[in-house]
Amino acid sequence: MSELTGRIALVTGGGSGIGRATALVFARAGADLIINDISPERAEGVASEVADLGRKALAIPADVADLGAVEAMAGQALKSFGKVDIVVNNAGIGVEVPFHKMSKEEWERMFAVHVGGTFHCTRSLLPQMMERRWGRIISISSVAGLMGEVGLVHYSAAKAAILGFTKALAREMASYGITVNAIAPGLIDTPLARSIQPELWQKFVSASPVGHEGKPEDIAHACAYLASEGASFVTGQVLSPNGGIWM
Repeated sequence: MSELTGRIALVTGGGSGIGRATALVFARAGADLIINDISPERAEGVASEVADLGRKALAIPADVADLGAVEAMAGQALKSFGKVDIVVNNAGIGVEVPFHKMSKEEWERMFAVHVGGTFHCTRSLLPQMMERRWGRIISISSVAGLMGEVGLVHYSAAKAAILGFTKALAREMASYGITVNAIAPGLIDTPLARSIQPELWQKFVSASPVGHEGKPEDIAHACAYLASEGASFVTGQVLSPNGGIWM
């Protein structure tokens, strides 16, 4: 596979789960990678895996909720690679808590990471895409943003906000050759997803017509499609690999 040869991609939250899988799929497709994660060890580990595949990789630990840290990350990425063609806004958190017990801090942190992080990373790297008139913005939402989920009101709301962001920005960027899309995964077997209560996990599995959870690679391949030239006519869309739990 060489669909992404010559492309430079930033994957946030790239140290595990969907982010790690996406980085490795992109590398196998010919891309060079900037791996962001809040954990330096995880970021370096995946960067090493990318390098083992023969691609260039730069690990940049940063909290995407921190605008200054993201701007510094963008500057370092552009200094190292000269451009960033693809941004995958994947960094996220998930804390299960009933709404009536939710603190203001829990609500605000959820939005700071998911919505703020998506804004910070996209805003920091969009101008150089506009100058070159080519780019891909891919943001990881969730099926929870489409249908809502008990115990995850803050998460569902933040993920829904990403969908509105995607559709509006797609309209603004279409004339620049930049596509903007979102992916809304269902239940995917990642460390973050496994942190939910076992009963909720089983509820999701039982509700899925396919009868099992997805793999991080299922989402990674969807990202690779949206990043490719083959998806140049696809923008403002929400692709939801969810095993049929939402149709």
